[in-house]
Amino acid sequence: MDNFLFALDVLVFVGFVVTVVAVGIGMSRHEKDSESYFLAGRGLTWWLIGFSLIAANISAEQFVGMSGQAAKASIGLAVASYEWIAAVTLVVVAFFFLPKFLRSGIYTIPEYLEYRFNHAARTIMSLLMVIIYVGVTIATVIFLGAKAIDPLFTGSVFGIPLNITTLSWVIGIVAAVYVMAGGLKACAWADLIQGSALIVGGALVMVLAFWALDDPGRFEGIDATSVHQTLGVAETASLAEKFEVLKHRHMHMVLPRDNTFLPWTALLLGIWIPNFYYWGLNQYIMQRALGASSLAQGQKGVVFAAALKLIIPFIVCIPGIIAFTLYADKMRESAMTDVRLNSPILKAFEQAEAEGRADELYPFDEDFAKLYPKLAMRVLAHNARAAGVSLTAEQNLAQTNAGLIEKALQEKPSLQVHQALVGYDYDGAFPMLIRYLTPPGLRGFVLAALLGAVVSSLASMLNAASTIFTMDIYREYIGPNASQTTLVWVGRTCVPVCAVIGCLIAPQLANPKFQGAFAYIQEFQGFVSPGVLTIFLFGLFVPRTPREAGVLGLILSPVIYGVLYFLWSDLAFLNRMAITVGAIAAVLAVLTVLRPLPEPVTLPVQTKIEMEESKGAKLFGWVVVLATAALYVIFW
Repeated sequence: MDNFLFALDVLVFVGFVVTVVAVGIGMSRHEKDSESYFLAGRGLTWWLIGFSLIAANISAEQFVGMSGQAAKASIGLAVASYEWIAAVTLVVVAFFFLPKFLRSGIYTIPEYLEYRFNHAARTIMSLLMVIIYVGVTIATVIFLGAKAIDPLFTGSVFGIPLNITTLSWVIGIVAAVYVMAGGLKACAWADLIQGSALIVGGALVMVLAFWALDDPGRFEGIDATSVHQTLGVAETASLAEKFEVLKHRHMHMVLPRDNTFLPWTALLLGIWIPNFYYWGLNQYIMQRALGASSLAQGQKGVVFAAALKLIIPFIVCIPGIIAFTLYADKMRESAMTDVRLNSPILKAFEQAEAEGRADELYPFDEDFAKLYPKLAMRVLAHNARAAGVSLTAEQNLAQTNAGLIEKALQEKPSLQVHQALVGYDYDGAFPMLIRYLTPPGLRGFVLAALLGAVVSSLASMLNAASTIFTMDIYREYIGPNASQTTLVWVGRTCVPVCAVIGCLIAPQLANPKFQGAFAYIQEFQGFVSPGVLTIFLFGLFVPRTPREAGVLGLILSPVIYGVLYFLWSDLAFLNRMAITVGAIAAVLAVLTVLRPLPEPVTLPVQTKIEMEESKGAKLFGWVVVLATAALYVIFW
């Protein structure tokens, strides 16, 4: 990478930092009370809400994490269900969830639980959401943002290495400063600018990916012969013929039942759980809709966001599939040489093998076994010695190895288990497209837009976490008589604390045991989201559900999901979510039958916001639902 490009990219990066801080300071001049700081004075319009919802959502989590999942042959375009199911989810949220929330005048989602159930339910959900934000979502967005821009910044500055850890701290600090200065209004306007730039940048990368697929010999680092052999087409094949091969192999929305990531059974219920939790009950997202100037504006904004969700897979998932086709060898090499992946584990294995030690275990995935069968057999033999069993010929090395490790740990729980050896660095799919396909200037624009979206998303999460802590924990238990100025000060002080914790966790997500950053964020939210969704569904739509159901559902969720997680690890996490929801719903249904409320709970009603629904949004919502169904038919 030449010096001019490096200097240009640093200049863009510094310019972005200055810009976002300036926007934050400028937009914060009038944010003097809690409603202005946390809900933008309830004055957001539909187009700002829609763009802000999408910009807060599409970040490195999608462009790196989801693109990496799409690159896997066992998943492919099926991961787009998170986007297309979300479109339908948003339509439901606009007309069934949002009216109830706006009518009650709440600041936070947990606040609704106090009105419907009791104070304990509000407190428990508040604590759970803060933990999930800091330990899962904030940390994941920081890590994926750092990974996305890592190919750009090489070497060191003032003796500080520009690696994932350093970049994680840079992103965290920038976002913390930005949200401390701004508030929700600043987040919304920044989301509009950065989100638009990211969509444009992503679309340009998609175009370049198709161009490279059409003429692979034109671009750096692509073996055109290998690409054509992989696709099984002649070198004279057209782009349409090549895409048809990819569509046939990797672009199916319905996967087999035994798929551990997204089986077709998950589409029936499991995938709806994280979607309704994320889009309807997630403070980080719903805070924008709660800041709407009217119900009609909020509904228009949410449905507009639903329409935008339909295009996201075309600029995220399909480029990931193409990236693996073009750069599989480089992703394979990255997995073996990256110090965050296989390199240190293989050194430890070779040392243990040479010394004849059997006190460490070495997992590996199926890709690793297929790419390096002889090495996988050596690892398998080592683990067999640790398990104290004789090794026999097996067809599936990865499954056999997993069984040996499980047996060894049952006999000797003190054995050290290394992170898994992997065949490919899937999370490197989209960054490789940026690195090898984008020319100077455009590369800086795409990376600056990606970094900007990371900061915007992270700032929104930090603002949501500080809102919940301030309004649901501090105001309720620590400073019940606090002034508006104090509440804003507490919210701003909470931000750097959450950012520091997220920055400490973020670099650890490079460990392949998390099965990719996108899978990590979905998996661990599963401990909380089934219970939250179930109690809200009962609270919103079953008027006689007793008040104690709120606490019961929140407690049962991590218990049931945790049991399934540790005792039935082969079960897809979406199916675990579905079982957890079903179990909690059954318990709450029995409780409602045995101890129904004598009268439905009377919820508070605010009079500041116009509550007339939007007929146009309802019509457009049906269009979105039908378009989603059509996409599933096309890519069945």
